Amino acid sequence: MAGHSKWANIKHKKAATDAKRGKIWTRLIKEITVAARMGGGDIAANPRLRLAVDKAADANMPKDNVQRAITRGSGGVDGANYEEVRYEGYGIGGAAIIVECMTDNRVRTVAEVRHAFSKFGGNMGNEGSVAFMFQHCGQFLFAPGTSEDTLMEAALEAGAEDVVTDDEGGFEVLCAVHDFANVKDALEKAGFKAEVAEIIMKPATETVFSGEEGMKMQKLLDALENLDDVQEVFSNALIED
Repeated sequence: MAGHSKWANIKHKKAATDAKRGKIWTRLIKEITVAARMGGGDIAANPRLRLAVDKAADANMPKDNVQRAITRGSGGVDGANYEEVRYEGYGIGGAAIIVECMTDNRVRTVAEVRHAFSKFGGNMGNEGSVAFMFQHCGQFLFAPGTSEDTLMEAALEAGAEDVVTDDEGGFEVLCAVHDFANVKDALEKAGFKAEVAEIIMKPATETVFSGEEGMKMQKLLDALENLDDVQEVFSNALIED
């Protein structure tokens, strides 16, 4: 199945993420802590925790930091009591945006998110206003040049739901959230290491932005992503270079 090219956007986002590594560590510590609190500190028995620990390894986070977060979440150490909250809204031209946060102060977080939306040309919506436009799923991204037939065979055999090719020759493997760990293991055993492997909110359709509108939309997304309590920002906006 072919799709609109998004490889350049993925690389841009990854580069921006790498440039903010200190902030990424803070977000990962929150995620590890909450995952351990919700599902226990055993990585083998807690898929969400395993994913967070894998991301921490990819981000070169020291193992001591990871273990402290697991211990804190499992009840071994007192710390901030984070909770997950999700906000939905609209960007430039009505583009859909989902903002996932972890916070120990909802009042502060919602005020900061609302301010970012209004300052950069968007507006917050009610719960459920845009979530129906997204699919919660596992995503694996492979660079152009990957063997399509071999990847497709390995992915489908592992339980993936779809393999999507883009106009630049990159590949996107999609799976159900509960199959993420198994698909990841199977692909790696078959010799496929994804450039990006994560659980996302994938938009059913995308709105393409370019020029001045694209820059405005990017500023809004950047403002939201830079908030301390924000973990992830998902949008159906596809911003072209």
